[in-house]
Order: sequence, then structure tokens, then C-alpha cells
Amino acid sequence: MGGTTQAPRLIGQGLVASALFSTTFVLNRAISLQGGPWVWSASLRYIETAILLTFWLLLTKGPSYLGKLGRLFLHRIWFWLGAGSIGYGVFYACCCFAANHAPGWIVAATWQGTIIATPLVLRAFGDTVPLRGLVFLGLIFIGIIGLNLGQLMSGVPLAQVLAGVIPLSIAAFSYPVGNQLLNRLRHNTASIYQPLQDPLAAVLLMTLGALPFLLGLTLLVQPPAPEVSQITATGIIALVAGCLATPLFIHARNTSSNPYLIAAVDATQAGEVVFTLLGESLLTGHLSLGLADYAGLAAVIGGLTGFALSEESAAQSIEREAPEMVTPPAAHRKERETSQ
Repeated sequence: MGGTTQAPRLIGQGLVASALFSTTFVLNRAISLQGGPWVWSASLRYIETAILLTFWLLLTKGPSYLGKLGRLFLHRIWFWLGAGSIGYGVFYACCCFAANHAPGWIVAATWQGTIIATPLVLRAFGDTVPLRGLVFLGLIFIGIIGLNLGQLMSGVPLAQVLAGVIPLSIAAFSYPVGNQLLNRLRHNTASIYQPLQDPLAAVLLMTLGALPFLLGLTLLVQPPAPEVSQITATGIIALVAGCLATPLFIHARNTSSNPYLIAAVDATQAGEVVFTLLGESLLTGHLSLGLADYAGLAAVIGGLTGFALSEESAAQSIEREAPEMVTPPAAHRKERETSQ
């Protein structure tokens, strides 16, 4: 029953998260224009996120709760190192590298390729997205292509576009893989995983898992020491994107195990393109869009709107045909125990 009532709320939460996430693309571009090393942008964001989340959970939940999270991390340490490194480490390192070589809005637009990656990742995990969802995802992807073609036509060098597209293509798959691993663990019936119902705890554990990869990457690249301005900017990203947007997005995405709802929440990230365009226009003082750009934006917004408007009927049909797709495994077990 949850799929039909949850849909509007989860879509709304995803859109709010996308608005908060857009600060990442704008600020990372600002850091790159000031000469800040991309690898520090990646590492500092998660170092500061870990500090902020640890401090907040210590204040609100107490040291015993943090101890429980520490034991959960050690209990499945290889899971957290793997899921965190892929879903947060590889994903964000690629985003920061791209931000140093392409305008932030191109990075945001290309990043929407994760919307297409989502159904492929879900299929790899044994789930499928209904046909109508694939149609809307395809429309959004066409819009992304249009946005990038528009910039090529306006004179942005191909090398600059590719410097954003290639690493972001890697990031587009890394993020849903990490999040889907977390989704599967969250819906595990074992009581030890109950803290994962708290999105802040889940993000902290994923962040801790990503830190060894990011710190190792920093040692490998050996960048010069970061400036105070870069530390401050990544701190803002850590607060807005790491402590606010990511938990909100994780909560919306992992509330259901329904693949259509998961794909729909991932599709809300298309809003980041619009928010980043507006943010960069304020940063640079101008915004130049051509016909292809507007057509691309229209396709992205149209696909997202179609997703949202059809969500309830799609969830109803899925629930009728396969109730297990919208009911978490734990709920199934309780239902079986009750019937017995």
C-alpha cells in the first residue's frame, strides 16, 4: 500500500534535495576558477561531512548511539569500504575532476546520465523499471544530450565537454551502485541494521567507508595544501549537500524497495541542471542559452514531470501485479508470521 501514498512525498523530497545538491556544482566550479585542487575538493567535503555528522549525532543521540554505529561499521567493514568508495568516493572524485575542466552546469547536465544508469543498475541487482518509467528516463536523457550539443554549437571546445562527460559517466554509475547496495542492506531483516533507518547514520557510515579511498587518492595526486577559501567552500558543501541533501535523498530513495519509485527519486536529480544554471548565472553575472539549450531543458523538465504525474498509477499497477516489489522484506516476514 505504501507505493501509492509515498510517491508525491518522495518526489518532493528528491526535488528539494536536488536544489540543495546544486550548490555542489556551483561551488566546485567557483573553487576551480580560484585554482583549488580538485582532489582536495573531494576529500575535504567528506572529511568535513564526517565531522559534522558525528558531532550532530553525538549531540542528539549520545555516545552510545555512535558506539552502535561503530560496531555496525566494523561488523561489515568490507561492505562499507566497498559501497562508500564506489558510491561516494569514485562518484565525487569524478565530479570534482570534471568541475575543474568544464563549466558547472555542463557537469550538472551530464551528471543526469545517472538517471539512465539507474535502471541498468537496478537490472543488475535483479529489479526492473516499468516501460513507462524507461520512456520518461529516455526523454530526460535526450534533454541532457541537447544541453551538451547546445554548448558545442555555442563554441565550447569539444575537449572541455569531454573532460566533463567522461568522468561524469563513471560517476553516473558509481552513485546508484553505492546507493543500491545501501538500499539492499537497509531492507535486510536483521535487527543489527535498524540504525540504517536513520538516513544521517546511513550517510555517516557510507562517508566513513569512502574516506580511505579519498585520502589514498589525495596522497597519490599530492596536491598543494588547500587555501582557507577552499576549506570554507567545501565546508559549505559538506553542510548543505552532505548533511542536508544527501540524507534527504537517501531517505526518499531507500524508503521503498519498489524499482519504479527508486528510479523516480533518482530522476528528480534532473532538477539540479536548472538550479545550477540559475546559480552559475548569479555567480558569473550572465546566462547565455540557445534554442538547443531550451529544448534540452524542456525535455529534462518534461520527462521529470511525466514521471511525477504518472507515479501513482504506475505504483498502483505494480502493487496489483507484484505486491512484493513495494513491500520491504521485513514487512513480508511480519505478514507471514501473523498469518501463521
